[in-house]
Amino acid sequence: MRHPPRSVLLAVTGAVALVGAALVPVVSASGATPACTVQYTVTSQWDTGFQGSVTITNNMAAVSSWSLSFDFASGQKVTQGWNGTWSQAGTTVTAVNESWNGSLGTGASVSAGFLGSWSGSNAVPTTFKLNGTTCNVDAEPTPTPTPTGPPATGSAPALHVSGTKLVDAGGAPHRLLGVNRSGGEFMCVQGYGIWDGPVDDAAVKAIADWKANAVRIPLNEECWLGLSNIKPEYAGANYISAVKDLVARVESYGMTPILDLHWSHGQYTGNSAGCSDVHATCQKPMPDAQYAPSFWSSVAGTFKDDPAAVFDLFNEPYPDRATSTTTQAWECWRDGGTCPGIGYPVAGMQDLVNSVRGAGARNVIMIGGLAYSNDLSQWLTYEPTDPANNLVAAYHVYNFNTCSTESCWNSTLAPVAAKVPLVAGEIGENTCAHAFVDQVMKWFDDRGLSYLGWTWNTWDCSAGPSLISAYDGTPTAYGAGLHDHLKALNP
Repeated sequence: MRHPPRSVLLAVTGAVALVGAALVPVVSASGATPACTVQYTVTSQWDTGFQGSVTITNNMAAVSSWSLSFDFASGQKVTQGWNGTWSQAGTTVTAVNESWNGSLGTGASVSAGFLGSWSGSNAVPTTFKLNGTTCNVDAEPTPTPTPTGPPATGSAPALHVSGTKLVDAGGAPHRLLGVNRSGGEFMCVQGYGIWDGPVDDAAVKAIADWKANAVRIPLNEECWLGLSNIKPEYAGANYISAVKDLVARVESYGMTPILDLHWSHGQYTGNSAGCSDVHATCQKPMPDAQYAPSFWSSVAGTFKDDPAAVFDLFNEPYPDRATSTTTQAWECWRDGGTCPGIGYPVAGMQDLVNSVRGAGARNVIMIGGLAYSNDLSQWLTYEPTDPANNLVAAYHVYNFNTCSTESCWNSTLAPVAAKVPLVAGEIGENTCAHAFVDQVMKWFDDRGLSYLGWTWNTWDCSAGPSLISAYDGTPTAYGAGLHDHLKALNP
């Protein structure tokens, strides 16, 4: 998708009249001192709203910045906040320090407050995390309970291309059937965090419980490279570490991680521009020559010894919206350089393949076509050269795309699938139903091809579209289509 919903920056406003007060005590574990504690207080509550506050105490090493996160269980919404930058994505609330209260020494505390809305009940959050560390529990590790579903196996398959199939190390065909996990492309550049919602073991296990075997992870090149416009806590080594951790969790459940360059640098204000910003704040028509090759050299160097990881070079190219001819668009797509209608030097798909292979990585590479990866009509003609012979054609399809019918798939996709592996990296619809994705999955199933649903986030299914209403894996009406289908394929 070009425009995933953003986390909302909540403005600080003046005081309002409030009545009543209720204190919610911290529930502390016995034993060692917790790494951090959070006192959550409901100071006032009325018919549809309430005022709350949090007092955070840091018992770890001193930090120069802090980010607190917790989840509401009863549909509450934060509407305003102070003493921190407050945001909410689905059920997950995040408060990030202001410029003047970021330092938190060992044993030091800080308080922040907010206004919120509620309906039905106003249940107290049960888990709080400070900079990713769970608070109000013993600092010493506790045994991990035995999962009730499929256990983590650590057996994500090493993949390579063999003819028209993706195969594992033993040569058995392997279809990628799973979901996208959006967030890593936009949260960091917007200054709210790294992921949109939880990506801990329970959250990844919920994906595996759908019988998914692949997770596509959209990334932001400026965050990975640690450019100066990104908050340090979400940039460079911190961002890379978070990505590596998520990849490890995905693989621990036997699922294939697909690392995707989603948002990139370069100013484009032409036809179908998603933003006018030079920074990586939206989908650009092509990757930029300034940073994208460096991004892929670094990503490839990081994961070159992990043959289970797959690289998706660029989310949704659309040079066809900028250039005047189809030939110009495909030449720009493959060769980059100075492309008509695009005001920054472009890195072509051949440049990015060279960056990956130059870093010593032989991992499988996915490459989408034109028209936001919906047009593969000349993909074979302009296919880049790969010394590792490990290229896969990537395709995106939604009910509102041009190529969204069986006749188009038969005429443009089938010839590609007859030559190289074909993966639909994104499938979806904006109807909050699943009739269209059901049709897509049947066409791909009949040909033994791969697909991943957009997206494993708790957004409005008509705006996202979103597969889930909660990170425990509860499907939306739209997500039920993929959920039930994967379960039927792997009973």
